[in-house]
Amino acid sequence: MAGFLDYEEFKAQFFRLSQIDLNLYKEKQMKRRITSFAEKYGFSTYLSFLDEIRVNNELRDVFIGYLTINVSEFYRNPAQWELFEKKVLPIAFSRKRRKEDVRIWSSACSTGEEPYTVVMILNKFMPLEKIRVLASDIDHDAIEKAKKGVYPERNVRELPREFLEKYFTRQDKDMYVISENVRRCVEFRYINLLRDPFPKDQDIILCRNVLIYFTEEAKEFLFEELSKALAPNGILFIGSTEQIINYQKYNLRPLDTFFYQKEDKTGTSGPPNFGRLYGHDKT
Repeated sequence: MAGFLDYEEFKAQFFRLSQIDLNLYKEKQMKRRITSFAEKYGFSTYLSFLDEIRVNNELRDVFIGYLTINVSEFYRNPAQWELFEKKVLPIAFSRKRRKEDVRIWSSACSTGEEPYTVVMILNKFMPLEKIRVLASDIDHDAIEKAKKGVYPERNVRELPREFLEKYFTRQDKDMYVISENVRRCVEFRYINLLRDPFPKDQDIILCRNVLIYFTEEAKEFLFEELSKALAPNGILFIGSTEQIINYQKYNLRPLDTFFYQKEDKTGTSGPPNFGRLYGHDKT
C-alpha cells in the first residue's frame, strides 16, 4: 500500500483512457478496490498498473468490470419485484392506451439479470413479441455477457420456479441459458450515467444499487438527470440500500419504499457541468 501514492495522476490518466471519472466515486472505497486489484496482479503503484492496462485490453476489461461492481442476480430482493408487478406496472399501464407503449429503462443493467427480470414480469401482462425494454451499462464486457444470456446457477436462485422452468434451459450442471425470445425483448446500449445523454420520456427507470458508490455531488447530478429522463408521472425504482433525501428538489415524491414518482409539473434548473468542475469538457 505504501507505494500507491499517485492516485490523483492515475484518476486523470484513467479518465482519458476510459472516460470513467473516478472523482465522482467515493474516494476511500474506490482507492481500496483499485489497490486490491492492482496488487493482485503484481503492481506496486497506480501508474505502473495504468501502463499495463493501456496495452492489455483483456486486463483492462476485467478491471473495468470489477471497478463498476457488476454484482447482479435475477429477481434480486423479491419483495421489491412484487411491488413492481402489482403496484408500479399497473400505474404505468393506466397512463397508456396500450400496455406495450410503456417505456422502461434499466439504467445500470450489468450482465442483464435486471432487464430480463422485467421482461419476464411484463410477460404476465402481454406477449413477448410486444415487449421492448431498454438496458444500458458502462461496462462493454458486461453488456456482451448480457446479450449471450448465460448464467451460473447462483444467479437464478431467487427466481420463482415458474420463471426458471418457462424461460431457461439448463446448459451444464450449474449453468442456465435464458430463452432467445426473452433476449429479443431487450435493447442493450452503452451509457455512462455521469456523462452521456439519457433516453427521454421514460415511464419507469430502474437505477438500483449504483448510487451508493457515488459522491453526494454525483448523486445530485444523477437524480437531476434521471428526473429529466422520466415522463410526467414516471416512476424511478432505486436499490434497497438507497434513498432520496431531498426528493422534492428533483421534482419527485415517494410512491412506495424504493419507488419515487415524478410530479407532473415543470422541472428545476439544470445540473452542474461535471466536465468543467473536474477540468475536462463533459461533451
